[in-house]
Amino acid sequence: MSETPEHDDATPGEPETTAAQGKAKAIGALVYFSSASENTARFVAGLKLGEAGINVYRIPLKPNAPLLNVREPYVIMVPTYGGGDARKAVPPQVKRFLNHAGNRAWIRGVIASGNTNFGTAYGAAGDIIAAKCRVPYLYRFELMGTREDSRKVRDGLVRFFTR
Repeated sequence: MSETPEHDDATPGEPETTAAQGKAKAIGALVYFSSASENTARFVAGLKLGEAGINVYRIPLKPNAPLLNVREPYVIMVPTYGGGDARKAVPPQVKRFLNHAGNRAWIRGVIASGNTNFGTAYGAAGDIIAAKCRVPYLYRFELMGTREDSRKVRDGLVRFFTR
């Protein structure tokens, strides 16, 4: 992993799920955005990442909500927007979060959901974030994901943060 970023004056956010509910040191974090459909939120809840030692933070849905500030290594999980138009693939709330240098300094990878009906734009938000932030695109899954997707994401995050 890269060196620890310089300190800034932003107030760190609080995870919605903590590693073993505060009983153990976290191995990393997952930051996610979920639209009003809550598909991504349900997928993340099913991962039970706190039990795996991974903190979970949610980027607020409302654009005028206070900015989430994460100060630990994280993988970001995002749905792909835009109905097949890759230029609109990254949700504006995610752009706002990543445009903050303090948040961008801690990103280590990206996972994205999408719809295969969108062809080459399937999971395009992940492609865009990986390229702009120069991090690996770790996994993509369709819509709400499957049990197999959940297993792969959970196990993959544990391996990623403990390598």
